[in-house]
Amino acid sequence: MPVFSGSELTCLRGDRLVFTGLEFRIAAGGALVLLGPNGSGKSSLLRVMAGLLKPLRGTLGWDGVSVAEDPDGHRARVQYVGHLDAVKPVLTAAENLAFWAGLAGAADPAANARAALDRLGVPHIAGVPGRYLSAGQKRRLNLARLLAAPATLWLLDEPTVALDRAAIALFEGLIAEHRAQGGMVVLSTHTDIATPGGEELHLDDFTPYVDDEESDDDEGGGEEFQEEGAVR
Repeated sequence: MPVFSGSELTCLRGDRLVFTGLEFRIAAGGALVLLGPNGSGKSSLLRVMAGLLKPLRGTLGWDGVSVAEDPDGHRARVQYVGHLDAVKPVLTAAENLAFWAGLAGAADPAANARAALDRLGVPHIAGVPGRYLSAGQKRRLNLARLLAAPATLWLLDEPTVALDRAAIALFEGLIAEHRAQGGMVVLSTHTDIATPGGEELHLDDFTPYVDDEESDDDEGGGEEFQEEGAVR
């Protein structure tokens, strides 16, 4: 059973020390919920886990082997969904999903896209350009990537933003199914999301100073699309 871990992780954003000495461990079927106020480093840690942000110090490991020794292998096992919606406005919902599925090496990206939209309960938006989707539809479209481009490790930054309770319940079911199949989930959230048997990581335990006016969660949509493209 694979184990994903972090040891003595220290992250610097600009000249600000975000967290230091951070440790975590998650095994197959596990869930880790990141908790902490704005600026405590939740988004930064998710990017470090995804390989999008290099820590100042410390090691990420997969089954005891540093992920730095096989970065391509790590990217192949990760699906990162940021808190901003990485949706190309000129592409339809189905085309957006097929793009991600193709990057992941799907044999039939279009079929993967259709199946994922069906599973998320939004097959009717398949032909709708991204620019016309509501906030909730864009969020479901981003979460549909988890199904269209499957990966062992889900890294999710505020995944339930703009979702109603019914959609959150559907998403909780997807998490439970993924874990039952041996997948791993790491997420940050300000909403109660059911993760039975999961663990919590309080980032303020590793944060020397938190300034609520200076959050590491602020970023532009274009930047996020480029970052996420680097993962899958």
